[in-house]
Amino acid sequence: MITLYHAPQSRSSRIVWLLEELGVPYTIQPVSIFRPMTGLGHPDPANPHPDQRVPAIEHDDGLITESVGIALYLGDLDPRAGLAPAVGSAWRGAYCSWLGWYACEMEQAMFAAMSGALEGSPLKQRDHAAVVQRLETTLAHRDYLVGDQFSVADLLIASALNFGRKAFPESALIDAYVARCKNRPAALRALALDEAEGLQRAA
Repeated sequence: MITLYHAPQSRSSRIVWLLEELGVPYTIQPVSIFRPMTGLGHPDPANPHPDQRVPAIEHDDGLITESVGIALYLGDLDPRAGLAPAVGSAWRGAYCSWLGWYACEMEQAMFAAMSGALEGSPLKQRDHAAVVQRLETTLAHRDYLVGDQFSVADLLIASALNFGRKAFPESALIDAYVARCKNRPAALRALALDEAEGLQRAA
């Protein structure tokens, strides 16, 4: 059994989605977190994450934290789900590259735009433009980032785009990609679970 330490409408929401895609047994352990964008919330002593953040999962007596770490771990957990190319397969390198790109390039560009840090910074503007170009160039040729099949890389990147869409320019390719991913049955189930959990926490 997998236990997800989860705060509604946070980075752990996409891990609910990932667990729904996998179709494995899991439980959600609600925790509170400090939310720096609003200044609300507080760390929860019940949260085993070393920094009291989310996401964090426990599985087989092990603790796994950080979105990319959890994505790598869960993507390989059950190959029957088809969410990650197998080690040694032709698409494994591209898959790992997209996960690294998401963490090192896309998130930085997204939050730079959301915080206003792009203004007056030609270097950040160049990096932001490169992120948009890479996405659009790839999506012009295929529906998903890794071959022709939805993967954990799409889940991470599409969920971030859905959250920070205003950080990027108008793009029919990006909009269609986000819609394609977020309308998957597992994504819709996860959204319903996340909203229900949020209502319970607010009550």
